[in-house]
Amino acid sequence: MRHYPRGVADTSPFALLPCLQDDLSRVEDELLSAAAAGDDFVTELARHLIAVGGKLVRPGFCLASSLVCDPEPERSSTAAVKGGASVELVHIGSLYHDDVMDGATSRRSVPSVNAQWGNLRAILAGDYLLGRASALAASLGAEVAVLLAEAITGLCEGQIIELENAYDTGRSEQRYERAVSGKTAALLSISCRIGATVGEVPAPIVQAVGEFGFAYGMAFQIVDDILDLVATESQLGKPAGNDLAEGTYTLPVIRAMADPVVGGELRSILGQPIDAAARDRAAELVRSTTGLDEARETARIWAGEAQAALASLPDTPATAVLRLAADRLTETPALAGQQAERVGGPRARN
Repeated sequence: MRHYPRGVADTSPFALLPCLQDDLSRVEDELLSAAAAGDDFVTELARHLIAVGGKLVRPGFCLASSLVCDPEPERSSTAAVKGGASVELVHIGSLYHDDVMDGATSRRSVPSVNAQWGNLRAILAGDYLLGRASALAASLGAEVAVLLAEAITGLCEGQIIELENAYDTGRSEQRYERAVSGKTAALLSISCRIGATVGEVPAPIVQAVGEFGFAYGMAFQIVDDILDLVATESQLGKPAGNDLAEGTYTLPVIRAMADPVVGGELRSILGQPIDAAARDRAAELVRSTTGLDEARETARIWAGEAQAALASLPDTPATAVLRLAADRLTETPALAGQQAERVGGPRARN
């Protein structure tokens, strides 16, 4: 029986190109196959989040990038499917590790691997997925293997930088961007570059889609950081306000700490481990400033850069998919919020 949801929702930008829906189903099959082990328990651990399903943004970008020069695409190549699966396995493996470091109890609205089976098994299962991703990439040639290795290295570097700045109320925007560029933007960029590489598109186009993926990734992460402050746990599929609780001070929080009215109180709460009440108060204070709106504007700028990177690409259905993805990102509710009312104190939680 199939465990992973087949296809993509009609609201996904990938639905714009019908063949991508079938191709993403092929990616799902590849993920299940790659996660299979000789031991049933190892397979269960490795497939835990695969079975729940995901948005498949990274493999979707990989597939679309492989088709940007095709005026009438009918089917992605086997190499593009394998490349898409390899980047998704890296992403899922990194989630296993992130949840251990954060002590997270849920992911994608189900118990996290560490919560269900313990930290040691979660770490090893994440390592297993990274190994399977590397094997897939290696099967596509040395260039793809090097690209995936760069993505894994970037993930580790970004996470180290983030850990170094944990509970640091003086965290700079530059340090924030360095962490985001490694943890999120690099993998999205390399997803596009792998797709374009196996699609054998001209080198300038490989560069262009890579720049698109990087800028999209920067905007994507800022949007995610905003959602952590304004969405509910049921909407997120993971604990809300977790960044504040873990001492990860994101762009809207950094901007809010500079606020002349509430910045001092916010900094006095942060800078140390906090309980749920302090977390909620800190989130209220952030929402009372212009920090969220300023972060939204920064995300829009990055999304605009993603669009600009596509200007030199041929006008094909796959290029239209990438353009629509950038458009949809700026239309997300996280970027549609209004500036918080400053009169009468912090805005109440919705």
